[in-house]
Amino acid sequence: MTQSRPEPKVIVIPAKEESPQDQEKKKNLRVAAYCRVSTKKDEQLNSYENQKTYYTEKIMANPDWTMADIFADEGITGTSACKREDFLRMIRQCRQGKIDMILAKSVSRFARNTVDTLNYTRELRGMGIPVIFEEQNINSIYPESEFLITIHGAFAQSESEGISSRVKWGKHQAMRTGKANIQYKTLLGYEKNPDGEMVVNAEQAETVRRIYEMYLSGQTLRSIKEALESGGFKNSAGTMEWTTSNLRTILSDEKYCGDVLLQKTFIQDCISKKVIKNTGQLPMYLIQNHHEAIIPRDRFDAVQVELARRKTLTSSTKKSAPTGMSRYSGKYALSGLLFCGECGTAYRRVVWTQHGEKRAVWRCSSRLDYGKKYCKESPTLDESPLQQAVLAAINASMSGCKVLADQLVDAMEQELAPIPGESMSLGDIDRAVTELGKQFDTLLAEAANGDADEYAERFRTISTTMEELKRRKAAILSIRQEQEQISRRIHAAASAMTATTVGITEWDDGVVYQMLEKVTVLTGNRIKVTFRNGVEIEQTVDQPKRRKFI
Repeated sequence: MTQSRPEPKVIVIPAKEESPQDQEKKKNLRVAAYCRVSTKKDEQLNSYENQKTYYTEKIMANPDWTMADIFADEGITGTSACKREDFLRMIRQCRQGKIDMILAKSVSRFARNTVDTLNYTRELRGMGIPVIFEEQNINSIYPESEFLITIHGAFAQSESEGISSRVKWGKHQAMRTGKANIQYKTLLGYEKNPDGEMVVNAEQAETVRRIYEMYLSGQTLRSIKEALESGGFKNSAGTMEWTTSNLRTILSDEKYCGDVLLQKTFIQDCISKKVIKNTGQLPMYLIQNHHEAIIPRDRFDAVQVELARRKTLTSSTKKSAPTGMSRYSGKYALSGLLFCGECGTAYRRVVWTQHGEKRAVWRCSSRLDYGKKYCKESPTLDESPLQQAVLAAINASMSGCKVLADQLVDAMEQELAPIPGESMSLGDIDRAVTELGKQFDTLLAEAANGDADEYAERFRTISTTMEELKRRKAAILSIRQEQEQISRRIHAAASAMTATTVGITEWDDGVVYQMLEKVTVLTGNRIKVTFRNGVEIEQTVDQPKRRKFI
């Protein structure tokens, strides 16, 4: 027989009455306020000060509240919390248990990044700290408030993205019209005059010229750095501390030849603000002859060629390219100029000792590092006779200045000859495009009064022809630019070749380096000297007869 179950009995547990201590704690709620404005404009600063005054008075007027602090960030974007020092200080104090509640004017003042807004309000809710957004009347302590916070946070972020987009559009339009925003703070050699124009700073310009001169003479970036620091030359920041990266930037900055290249980098988005190098993702704008040049254009181009040449001489490790180029060293003129005719590896200077006598020689780097594994027959060359052979080749080239000058003229005429297969000049193309534009406008007027479909094919033909002409013009301009660079290189080489009218009797690393493109070791007593204008001379090396090293 089943026993009967007792009747359910409900026991009411009364609510806990607040103790005097709890009531006192509630009356002494530690309240903080967060204020922020995004710019330092006068009207924004007024809002900033008004917010601080408003919250100070509001907190102090409530007898149940105690002022914790007023946290405020002036002229700081709300899309990223990492740059808002006072905001982060407020969060730290919350984690330390020093704040019980936070007041904010609106979600957009708290943050303009939806993810940041949700993450911080959730963290604060977990610590029992509500954020009161007065404008939207939202209390973040309630889980259901997340939906409203998300909506308002998304609106705030969208507004920031819209502002960013409009700013980018404005900057692009300014670039198209040739307006450049120059960062003078990090630009050595230039300054802005009272009229806002870009002018040369004479003292700093001399430093820039010295850097270019030293680099073209064969010095490395490290040796230039040491020379500048020991000579007391100041950088753009006004200090005498130089870095190789800073020097490389100076050597490759087109501003020094009078041009300005815009949009070399761009900001990925308004949230991460990550700066990306522009390698073709966005158009770039080159403004030629924008300001007075410090470095002549032909000399600037020569430095760019030299930068590229030295880069090709660099390998990260020996094992990555055992028979390739070694790292460029500017200690000696022949470093990076002397190459093995057998394996193509650069030669390296070493000092050997035989019978107590020290001897400077040049040796294939592959033979030095790997024995006969990759290069079997490359010879060792004594430094002194090698230098004399190079000087003899240079003097021989200068003795035939008239012949070389004719060769240079022929080379320039060949390089600057009319573009093969192109019968139209730039003027012809411009006139043809203008005429097609007039035909297009006329056809457009006719189509307005008739059936537009009948004119579609004619519109398409005109548009296609105009696009083809513009493509041809762009191709011609590109080829012309390449030809101008080649011409400048030829002139630079010719100037170096004719700078000295008499024979060179003593070895000068700077002079030799500027004149030579390459020296190839053919045999133990034969080299081929290649000059920067393309002329090649084979020369005998009078090597002393010595016993071979064992």
